[in-house]
Amino acid sequence: MPGTDNFYIFTSVRYDPSLQQVPSRGFQHATWNYNHVSPFYCLDYHRDRLLQAATHWGWQSAIDTLTGDEAVTKLAESANEFLGTSQMTPVRLRIIVHAHGTFEFQQFDTPDASMENLFPLRLPVPGATPGEMEAKRSVVYALLRDDTPISRSEFTHHKTSKREVYNEARHRAGIEAGERKEVLMINDQNGEIMEGSITTPYFWRNDRWITPPISAEFSSNLGSGGNNGTSRRFALENKLAVEESIKAETLFDGEECWISNGVSGFIAAQVRLNK
Repeated sequence: MPGTDNFYIFTSVRYDPSLQQVPSRGFQHATWNYNHVSPFYCLDYHRDRLLQAATHWGWQSAIDTLTGDEAVTKLAESANEFLGTSQMTPVRLRIIVHAHGTFEFQQFDTPDASMENLFPLRLPVPGATPGEMEAKRSVVYALLRDDTPISRSEFTHHKTSKREVYNEARHRAGIEAGERKEVLMINDQNGEIMEGSITTPYFWRNDRWITPPISAEFSSNLGSGGNNGTSRRFALENKLAVEESIKAETLFDGEECWISNGVSGFIAAQVRLNK
C-alpha cells in the first residue's frame, strides 16, 4: 500500500562524468546541466518528478525533503557520496524515495551516449541525415506493440515500485535483458498509445514529431494515461515534439521513430508489427 516501506516512488537518472563538459561544449539548451557542472543528467527534472509523486501520495516528509533549490544540491551530494569518487564510467542510478523522506540508491551499468543524443536540438525527420546537434541514429531499437490493453492509473502516471503492467508487457513481447527492443503500452479506454515500458515514444505525423499527451496531474480520463518522464519534458520544452494522441492502429511496420528516457537520452527506433 502507498506509504509503506514496500511501496516507493523512484526515478532513474544517468550519471556520466562526460556531462560535466556540457557548458564547454556550448549546449546552452541543456539548461540545468549547462548552468551546473554536474555528472547527473537533468537532475532538476528528476527531483521535480519525485516531488510531484510525493505530493500525489501526500507524503509530507518526502515533500519537505524534495522542496526547494537546496533539495537538488542535497540530492546530488547524496548520490555522489553513494557512488564514490572512483566512479568514472556511466551508470544508471535509481533514486528511491520512501514515504518518510529518506533516499535510497541503486546503480547499474549503462552504455555510453553522445551529447547530441542526450541533449538534441532536434530529432531528424525520417530518412534525413542528422545535422549539427541533432540526435544520431547510432543505435536502432525494435519497437513492438503490446496488443493487451491496460488501464490507466496513478501507477502508470507516476513511477513507482508497482510495475507489474510494464513487466508483463515486456514478458508478452519476449524482451530479454539487454536486448535492443521496446514495447508500446496501449490504453483500454480508446486504443491510444500510452508510452513505452521504459521509454517515451515519438512518431512522425503531419510533418512533426508527436508524443502521447499526459495530464499535469493524474486523471482517469485526460491524456493517454502514461508517465510524465524527464526526457519527455526536455523534448516538449525544447520543441523537439508536441503532444498529440496516437491511435495504435495508425502504426505501420517499419516506420522510423524515436524513444527516450532519463538514462539513455534519445534513441532511434523502428516499429516492428510482425514479431
